[in-house]
Amino acid sequence: MMIRKTLAHIPFGKPVSTFPRYAPAVAIAVAISCTPLHAQTMSNTVNTMAKAAASVALNGDPLPRARPEEVGLSSERLGEIAKRLNADIEAGRIPGAVIAITRKGKLAYYETFGFRDKAGGVAMTKDTIFNIASMTKPVVALAALQLHERGKLLIDDPLSKYFPKFASMEVAELDPKGETITGKVAARQPITLRHLMMHTSGLIYGGRGSTAVHKLYPASSSASGATMTGAEFMDKLATLPLLNHPGEVWDYSFGLDVLGQVVEQVSGQPLGKYIEENIFKPLGMTDTASFIPPEKAARYAKALPKDPDTGNPQSVTPVLTERLKFECGGGCLSSTASDYMRFALALLNKGAYGETRILGRKTAEYMLTNQLGPEVKNLMANTDATRLDYGFGLGLSVRTEAGRGRVIGSVGDFSWPGASGTNWWADPKEELAVVFMAHSPGPIRWHYRQIINALVYQAIVD
Repeated sequence: MMIRKTLAHIPFGKPVSTFPRYAPAVAIAVAISCTPLHAQTMSNTVNTMAKAAASVALNGDPLPRARPEEVGLSSERLGEIAKRLNADIEAGRIPGAVIAITRKGKLAYYETFGFRDKAGGVAMTKDTIFNIASMTKPVVALAALQLHERGKLLIDDPLSKYFPKFASMEVAELDPKGETITGKVAARQPITLRHLMMHTSGLIYGGRGSTAVHKLYPASSSASGATMTGAEFMDKLATLPLLNHPGEVWDYSFGLDVLGQVVEQVSGQPLGKYIEENIFKPLGMTDTASFIPPEKAARYAKALPKDPDTGNPQSVTPVLTERLKFECGGGCLSSTASDYMRFALALLNKGAYGETRILGRKTAEYMLTNQLGPEVKNLMANTDATRLDYGFGLGLSVRTEAGRGRVIGSVGDFSWPGASGTNWWADPKEELAVVFMAHSPGPIRWHYRQIINALVYQAIVD
């Protein structure tokens, strides 16, 4: 059992030769740690161990590289991914990408395409670092749930318990066109931590609408982290009217940024320090942080300078080689495909990666269960049309019905993508996790969310 625990601390995607003291154990450890956490016979385990040892010897990966056919995928059909991405790179639609696909506990596909820096002629590598934007949100939700498990906070605590300035929030009344605030009324209920996790707090993103209320709010998580301290951010929000009554409307929001400030207060640590110690280090996520240090800066991916559809200048923000004023919980992390796959697998495995458990099984199940009741107006598709008809758990979207929505999947699949062009999802029914990393921050990101989804699912043949 200690072998599996040891594996969790070897960075996914780096050669075993980098960690010589682990090498004797890896061939066995990879086979055990990366099989599904449910039933596994001894005979199957022995066979898997042998295959894993051969795989490690051949390619130096710390996880077993199963042939796609061994886990119900078609190599020929997976080849469509390369055809599509290479064609788009050649056409100047996207600079490059990294994609990792695991199924049934095995790494079946892990490839790079195009350029990390197209203008500089630097090829994409598996250790390239990307802004993951709102893929930060599930991480911060999980951090708060860890504190819930330790009895340090409750999901339905009012926000005002931690920040009293939010005790008497008001909701704006607008004219029919939404152009003028005609009055304010007391919120029908206080904002709770649950509302923060579910985007039902009314603390909306200013850049996501055009009403008079939107114009009062900061534009985004990244803009806030770059221009305000955490205290300034919280003071600002506490003075503003809400767009909606708490708990009544799903509308994209600063909820996870505010929750990050709660995590700081309850834990007594900066948000980045808390999640590093309690999530990233246990999972071996060595390249995930809100600041990219100088020694890693060359690995930072660059977007195309112009949007391929509009021709307008584009960039990925915030620039994470520069220190933020506060570590925003809604969108200020950077990561690699291999790092974020570890996080995705921990959620897919109900809070555990190998023998490393970062969240209790029942808490993870609760996080990944739809929390939106019929009384809540769901505006998720206004934020991302690919989430049409999804429900929402705590920090991420959850599919509630088969055969609806704009992407293929299964009831219970969960995800939350990033505005920088990054995406991921996990499908428990298919024992599938996918991480797609690209810096394509314009509207084209919605296109790739659908394209990559289709290309992955068409490759399932069992």
